Amino acid sequence: MKRISTFFLIILFCGQVFAQEEVALIPQDTSYWLKEIGGGLNLNQAAFSGNWQGGGVNSVALGIYLVGRANYAKEKWSWDNTMDFIYGVVKNKGEDGRKSNDRIFLDSKVGYKINDKWNYFFAVNFLSQFAPGYEFPEDQEKMLISKFANPAYLTTSLGIEYKPNDEFSLRMSPLSPRWTFVTDTDLYLNVPNNYGVEIGETVRTEWLAFSLLADYNKKLSDNLSLMIRYQMFANYETFAFDAIDHRLDFGLTAKVSNLVNVSLTSLMIYDLDQDSKIQFSQGLALGIAFKRGNFPKKK
Repeated sequence: MKRISTFFLIILFCGQVFAQEEVALIPQDTSYWLKEIGGGLNLNQAAFSGNWQGGGVNSVALGIYLVGRANYAKEKWSWDNTMDFIYGVVKNKGEDGRKSNDRIFLDSKVGYKINDKWNYFFAVNFLSQFAPGYEFPEDQEKMLISKFANPAYLTTSLGIEYKPNDEFSLRMSPLSPRWTFVTDTDLYLNVPNNYGVEIGETVRTEWLAFSLLADYNKKLSDNLSLMIRYQMFANYETFAFDAIDHRLDFGLTAKVSNLVNVSLTSLMIYDLDQDSKIQFSQGLALGIAFKRGNFPKKK
C-alpha cells in the first residue's frame, strides 16, 4: 500500500506541475512542443455477510495509472516521448495481497522526415515492472519470480517509420539491439530459464535483431477512445518462427464525466524465454481520471 500511496502522490504532483505550466509565461521556443499527461485511480470492492450462502470472498482491488507524452517537431526533425505506468493490487480475505497489474513502458524516438508519410528514426524503448511478483503454489510458500529490473528490456532501433496520419504509425528496424536484464543472480532458483539470461550473468545482449512497433490511437467518439500497440522482436542469430517475441497491448476507455471513466485493458505476450505458451491478462475498471496538455483535440 505504501507503493500505491507514493505512486498516487506522483500523479498528483505531475498534474499540478502541468497545471502550473499552463498559466506560466511560455517562451517562444516551446511552441514546437506538444505535451500531455493523464492518470487515474480505480477501486473495486466486494463484501459478503457471514451467513452469505451464494459463495464469494471479501476483496479490495486498487489500481493506479499514469500516462504521458511530450512531442517536439520543427521543420524535418521530430522527437516523440511516451510513458505508460500501471500498478494494481488485489487483496482477498485470508490471502496476501497480490499484484493485478504492473507495467513500466518508456519510449523515446528521434525522427527525420523523408516525405509526408515516411521518416527515418532512431528509438530507445524500456520495459519492466515496479514491484516484486510472486507465484503461489498450493500448500507452499510464495515464490519470487519477478521484480524491478528482473526482468527489464532495453531496446534500441534504427530504421524507417510509416506514419500516414496522427492515429497510426509503423516502425520497422532491421538493426535493433536489445539488452535483457536480470539483476538478481538467484532468481533462476525460481525461474529456471532466467528470462534468457545466462545463469550467473545479469545481462543478455542480442546485437543482431529486427524489431517492429505498430501504434494505433483512435478517438471513436467524443467519449470513447481506442489504443492498440503491437511489438515484435526477432533475433537473427536464433531466428525461428517460435522464437519471435510478440507483445500486444489493448485499451478501450469510455468517458462517463469529466472525472470518471471506465476502462478495459488487455495484454498478450509470447516470449519463449518466459513461457512456451501465450500469456494473457485483462482488466475492467471504473475510476477517477485526469488529463492535462496542449495536444489538439481529435475530431
